[in-house]
Amino acid sequence: MFRKLPKAYASITRFAVLIPLTLGALMLASVSQARADFRVCNGTQSLVGGAIGYRTAEGWVTEGWWQIPANSCATLIEGQLGSRYYYLYAEDAGGGGRWAGDINMCVADNEFRIVGVEDCFARGFQRVGFKEYDTGRQGSWMVQLSDAPEAPESQN
Repeated sequence: MFRKLPKAYASITRFAVLIPLTLGALMLASVSQARADFRVCNGTQSLVGGAIGYRTAEGWVTEGWWQIPANSCATLIEGQLGSRYYYLYAEDAGGGGRWAGDINMCVADNEFRIVGVEDCFARGFQRVGFKEYDTGRQGSWMVQLSDAPEAPESQN
């Protein structure tokens, strides 16, 4: 037969049950608020400079340069991705390599945000080939740069 516990024990028992429920709810909330970004990870032993291109309401935009130290990652676009296609160009700061493609866009020597991809030279910029990444409209995307021949892009 069960004995009735004093009121103080009943309150402690209720509190003990609420702790795991509260912690579980907090964990679920943090998972649902996971960040969605376009990230580039540098798997090389060198500093890499990166630039990104994408389409906006104002037209094609390129931005750079993100400095991505060896064996680290950088977020080039913060938040939920709004486009399906993004374009990346990166180069080893020591001149040892580059990650490029066949989509020509404009870049500048220093930090930049350039609207438009035509007439790069006439507007005082350089033209380089960016690589296209089809995110499939994923909310986030990650590109891994390595010394080895380029591996298939990965998503996050």
